[in-house]
Amino acid sequence: QVQLVESGGGLVQPGESLTLSCAASGFAFENLLMSWWRQAPEKEREFVASIRTPGGQTPYANSVKGRFTISRDNAKNTVYLQMNNLAPEDTAVYYCKGMLGGTIYWGKGTLVTVSS
Repeated sequence: QVQLVESGGGLVQPGESLTLSCAASGFAFENLLMSWWRQAPEKEREFVASIRTPGGQTPYANSVKGRFTISRDNAKNTVYLQMNNLAPEDTAVYYCKGMLGGTIYWGKGTLVTVSS
C-alpha cells in the first residue's frame, strides 16, 4: 500500500515562492508516475504537473507553465513542486498523486494560500 504525505503549504504573499514536498512510502517509488494536482474552493480538482523519471518529460498546466517546477528524488522517495511568482489564483489544496498501472494513490493535500 502506497502512502503519500504532502508538506510545505502555507500562507504567502503574491509574488513569493513556496516549495511543496510529497513523501512516498510502501512501494518502489521509482516505478510511480507522480503528479501534482490542486483544488481551489468550489472548483474541480485540476492537473498541475507530472513527472515519471528524474530529468524526464514534465508536462505542466498552462496556468503554471514557466512558474512551477516539478522534480523528484528517487533516493528520498520524494517529489517536489517549486512554485514561483505565486498569485491569488494559485490558492488551493495541493494534492500529490501516484499512479502505477491502473492503481491510483492520493495524498491528503496541503493548503496553499496566496494573499496580501
